[in-house]
Amino acid sequence: MGARCSRYCFCWWHSNLKPSAQESTDPENGEKNSWPIFREFNWDELKAATNGFSSDNIVSEHGEKAPNIVYKGLLENERWVAVKRFNKSAWPDSRQFLEEAKAVGSLRSERLSNLIGCCFEGDERLLVAEFMPNDTLAKHLFHWDKQPMKWAMRLRVALYLAQALEYCSSKGRALYHDLNGYRVLFDQALDLIRGKNFLMLIDSCLEGHFSNDDGTELVRLATRCLQYEARERPNTKSLVTSLVSLQKENEVPSYVLLGIEQGVANSTQPIPLTPMGEACLRMDLTAIHEILEKNGYKDDEGVANELSFQLWTNQMQETLNSKKQGDAAFRTKDFTTAIDCYTQFIDGGTMVSPTAHARRCLCYLMSEMPNEALGDATQALVVSPEWPTAFHLQAACFFALRMESDAQQSLREATNLEAKRNRK
Repeated sequence: MGARCSRYCFCWWHSNLKPSAQESTDPENGEKNSWPIFREFNWDELKAATNGFSSDNIVSEHGEKAPNIVYKGLLENERWVAVKRFNKSAWPDSRQFLEEAKAVGSLRSERLSNLIGCCFEGDERLLVAEFMPNDTLAKHLFHWDKQPMKWAMRLRVALYLAQALEYCSSKGRALYHDLNGYRVLFDQALDLIRGKNFLMLIDSCLEGHFSNDDGTELVRLATRCLQYEARERPNTKSLVTSLVSLQKENEVPSYVLLGIEQGVANSTQPIPLTPMGEACLRMDLTAIHEILEKNGYKDDEGVANELSFQLWTNQMQETLNSKKQGDAAFRTKDFTTAIDCYTQFIDGGTMVSPTAHARRCLCYLMSEMPNEALGDATQALVVSPEWPTAFHLQAACFFALRMESDAQQSLREATNLEAKRNRK
């Protein structure tokens, strides 16, 4: 959510967008959830994940007492993470850094951007947390001109934040020195709040979307939270109870309230995949090769290949020889030769084969030429628009190019097409 408890633990608002991961036990309720176990990363892993800490991957830069930069990164297991890199002087004691990181890393809640690892090599101090793809609370509140955050979503944010704070408090991490979203909003309007002039505090776009009773109750809660004496402030558990009763449109997913397209909202959710889909998700090119080799050219059936008699007699044999040589090289994993032979076959123009494009696509991926591979995957779709394999390979190309959301969308297209085929 853009707020933190301690210097490590990130609060966030849940919008049905959490990525899949390994299973771990939720310490709050003992149930299984898809959270990875906290571990130590090495420098090279995180450098590779962030493309050398590229400025293109920077998500945010902030912090006065402990300046830091947060990068978006992609781990080898295809998991997106947020990597926070501290200033070299922020944590001189590596042992203290590790102890604090492990303590916060033991927390697991769906109301937190959970800390999943750290790195301390030399003077470097880095934290690795779950990546949240849909921006900060500040952006949705103050920089969403076309669609301001709805009243029901604001109430949900308040509840989820209170639940995050209550969870952290229950685990002994009740330090919230930089919940700046609250400080900016309430401190500057303190006189208005105490004067109960709440209508002057509400966004004009929300007029008519809430009752006077709800507005008054929120002002009452805010006023109690701003009491000078700590003993006069409510505890987080009572805040959660009060906010639960104010919730609206509980059955509506958060991404709908935020106006986020469903395809984008679901882009990080687990997908029921076939073996081909699993191989593409893992970028297991060897497994993809085995599947393509096993399937042969059966998916070329039905593709139009109308040729003149002259082409059949004068060019066909040479074209077929190129394809056969390409297939032989593909079978023995001589991908350079396979590329050359399939190129001769495709450029010959006497036959159209989506499988040939698919095979050359994989050869390009094996040769670390993802842009060329994407061209073949796209051409296979032009020839055969509803071929799941073409979408699978397109996803693999997008993964190779670090285009995560596009890759997930292609996987979904492939999965839907395969399900459609199986129903026939």
